[in-house]
Amino acid sequence: MPEFIQIIVDALPNLLQGALVTLFLTAISVVFGMIGGALIGIARLSPIKPISLAARCYIDFFRGTPLLVQLFMIYFGLPAIVQQLGLQFQMNQLTAAILGLSLNSAAYLAEIIRGGIQSIETGQREAAESLGLGSVQTMAYVIFPQAFRRMIPPLGNEFITLLKDTSLVAVIGFAELFRRGQLIVAQNYRSFEIYTAVALVYLVLTLLSSQAFSQLERWMNPVEKAKRQAVVQPGGAVDA
Repeated sequence: MPEFIQIIVDALPNLLQGALVTLFLTAISVVFGMIGGALIGIARLSPIKPISLAARCYIDFFRGTPLLVQLFMIYFGLPAIVQQLGLQFQMNQLTAAILGLSLNSAAYLAEIIRGGIQSIETGQREAAESLGLGSVQTMAYVIFPQAFRRMIPPLGNEFITLLKDTSLVAVIGFAELFRRGQLIVAQNYRSFEIYTAVALVYLVLTLLSSQAFSQLERWMNPVEKAKRQAVVQPGGAVDA
């Protein structure tokens, strides 16, 4: 086996462990980001000016500053501020990574959610209100389910972007995929081979994620759903 390939093969077990950490970090950050993004996106649409302005300021700050700077502010800056108040506080790397990625992702997801909600025709809301549904019920049962289908492509893009951005948490020493690659290079000094392997692992992860969101988009497509329902007949019988 060529030496180039052998070096990559030897490094793969360690890199794959880092890939699992990267996926975990991405998934949990997206979940928190979705929760925060939904709240901020709805606040952005609020007719109450202070609430809408606060949401806009949040979005502008996290979209307008580098994620790397935000990670440094959270990991190094927050503990320093708390300690200046006379309190003992230390933030671990995992907490800082999740917090930084979640806050940053929430800003982008808020705009995706806001755009998805605004893309639904006004008549849908009026029809729901005419049936006696309240504003919360209208959003939960009428507006958001339709908007979510339209949000899937940009949500997929944001997930993939966040997956790649997890490499930035290596600067605070968190041992995800890229950081593990750095540690291997520090041992064998074969940077080209190791970083090539790291790039290939990221490529596989992004391709799999893209396919997963494409499948989800097709599964939630009303036309495809109607076809599936047409195949299955009442009583569980399948049309030949």
